[in-house]
Parts: sequence; structure tokens; C-alpha cells
Amino acid sequence: MLLKRLTEATGPSGFEDEIRQVIYEEIRDHVDRVYTDSMGNLIAEKDGTGLGPKVMLCAHMDEVSLMISYIEEDGLLRFRHIGGIDDRVLLAKPVLIGEGRIPGVIGSLPAHLTSSSDREKPVPLDRLRIDIGASTREEALALVCPGDWAVFATQYEPFGQGLAKSKSFDDRVGCAVLVEACKQEYQMPVVFAFTVQEEIGLRGAAPVAYRVKPDLALVLEGTLASDIPGTVVHAQATALGQGPALSLVDSSSIHSRKLRHHLIEVAQAQNIPYQVRNTTAGGNDAGRIHTVHEGVMTCTMSVPCRYIHAPSQVISLDDYNNTVRLTVEFLRSVERGGLER
Repeated sequence: MLLKRLTEATGPSGFEDEIRQVIYEEIRDHVDRVYTDSMGNLIAEKDGTGLGPKVMLCAHMDEVSLMISYIEEDGLLRFRHIGGIDDRVLLAKPVLIGEGRIPGVIGSLPAHLTSSSDREKPVPLDRLRIDIGASTREEALALVCPGDWAVFATQYEPFGQGLAKSKSFDDRVGCAVLVEACKQEYQMPVVFAFTVQEEIGLRGAAPVAYRVKPDLALVLEGTLASDIPGTVVHAQATALGQGPALSLVDSSSIHSRKLRHHLIEVAQAQNIPYQVRNTTAGGNDAGRIHTVHEGVMTCTMSVPCRYIHAPSQVISLDDYNNTVRLTVEFLRSVERGGLER
């Protein structure tokens, strides 16, 4: 299954080699050309059979992860974040380290060896270690070294009523939407950009947009779903099962109203459920794309994702399928001349 292959592949920010190869193998027979730039972005182009605006679809390949920073004399590993991770979700989580996928588990002092006041607080990063079963620094160095990355060892699995859990739905679910859309034929030119290093500062998107010079861009993302007990309704960014989420504004951009309204018109005409992202926290590749050259009309459409940036994330498969539908129907509407710049 596509979502399983994409989410279980490794791809920390700056180390997107494996996920890039998986995506390349999925799309290479469906595009006119596919190439990688010096940043590591994967760019696939379909020329189309007629005239029309050049549309760029964008999703980032990288995932939040960890990096080994030091190996203790007792063989335990110190580490740091790659991307934004809440330390509260790390304790006791299994990880895989480096290309060898060395298994490890994140640990700290057991509760009965800590004070009562310490047990009331999250364990800070500087007190967490990764245990790979080594008893000395030399044993650990035979398997890993400082600078190696680590990803969460979470497998894809459907569960509940049409839900799925895995690591890295942010943004492998967006990559999956692009892959599915890539397999369709279009009359106008369409560029599919799979970007790098989004989680550490939206670094890959600007070079792609500068190179492609799109007339308009749609960013596909996994976004915060906070439809869980204890969250007041007005603070819920999105909710699972209510369709793809269209962004208004976030920390990196004010999204194109014209493009968003057109997406809504398409969704309503095709009877595709959608929702509006209600909060402004976070940012994505749209923040870099919309300022390139003379400016690019840019909007973001996201699949809601519970427990985002955590070892296990949850999506609705209906939301995913409806995001694919709306993306393809949006492209069809543009090639019919339904959106003027």
C-alpha cells in the first residue's frame, strides 16, 4: 500500500535519500521527466497536451527525527531534535538509528529512583538517552556514531473506523496525494515537487519555486487535528473525518483567498467534504513559495492528523481519499480555464 511504503521509509530532514527513492520509483513511469536538484528536492514534470498556467503541487519528504550527539562511556546515546518534537512524547519510545536501522529505545532513570517532584514534570531532553544494548562507548561506536539520525520505529496500521496510524504522516500523506495525482493525465503543464528540509525552516521549497517559476502553487500537507477531549471547539484546528482542510493564515504566509475560494467551489461542485483550518500556528512550504520572483499565488490544503510530530500519528483514510479527489478535480478545473490569474 502506498501510505505504508511512504510512511515506513526513512527521511529525516537533510537525509531524505530513502524516501526520495521510494517516490521516484512510484512516479517515474507517469511523468515526462524527473530529476533531483542540488538541495535534494525531487521534481517531476508533466508537459500536458495544451496551453494553460503552470501549476506546481508541493509536499515535503522529510520527517521530524533525532540526531545522535554524543556517546557516553556506558554506551548510552545523547541526542538532539531534528525538527519540532515535544520531549513529553519521547520517553520509552523505540527508534531505528541510521542506514543500518540499529534498534534502540529512549529511556531515563526509572520512577522509583527519582524524587516525587521530578515525577510530576516531563523528563527534559538532557536527561533522556537512547539505549542500544551497548555496555561501553566502544561497543556503541561499533554500531553508531555522532551525527547518525534516528527515526521512530512505528509501522503503518489501519485501525478503528477508517483510521490509520503511523509515523511521518506529516508529510508523507501529502507526498501520497501528489503521487496519486501524478498518475493522471493533464492538458496543462503540472510540476510535482517533493521538497526537503521543511521541518527545519522550509529550506527546500524556495529553490524549487525559483527554478520552476509556477503561475500558481498548491501545497499538500498533514496538519494538526486537535479533536480530542479537553480541547475547546474554537481551538480545534481541524477534525478527523470532515475532509481536507484549507488554510487561511499561519506563521509563514497569508494564503491566497482567490485560490482557496476556487478550491471551495470545486469541492462543492463535486460534493467533496472540506473544512477550514481554524488556527494560525505553524507554517509550511507555502511560506517560501509565495514570495519567489514576482510572487506566486499559493494556498495550502492539508489532511488532518492527530498527534502530529509524535511517534504515532493518526489520520482518517476518508480525509486522505477526499484530498486526492479534490486535488485532481482542482487540476481539472484549472485546465478547463476555471481559474484566471
